[in-house]
Amino acid sequence: MGTEFLQLETQIIDAIKTVFDPEIPVNVYDLGLIYEIDVDDDGKARIVMTLTSPNCPVAESLPAEVQEKTAAIDGITHVDLNLTFDPPWTKDMLSEEALLELGLL
Repeated sequence: MGTEFLQLETQIIDAIKTVFDPEIPVNVYDLGLIYEIDVDDDGKARIVMTLTSPNCPVAESLPAEVQEKTAAIDGITHVDLNLTFDPPWTKDMLSEEALLELGLL
């Protein structure tokens, strides 16, 4: 993978870090909701994400926001976002930043 694709992945992460779960004051990346980010040679991004629970009240809006913010990045030609609940999200997936933000460290 070339440097430009690593830069695109970094830009995707930065964009995703602007998406917040309205119930938790932490972005979805630091919450551990993003399982995978891949960008191919044609600028197609594939993102695998989850939600804190299948009954999450923002089940439709969070993935759509992640997809929109990723699609807005220069160099991204298409976004394929897959929502999964396998493995299910747990608090163990929180980043150190999220744990600090929530006062859990």
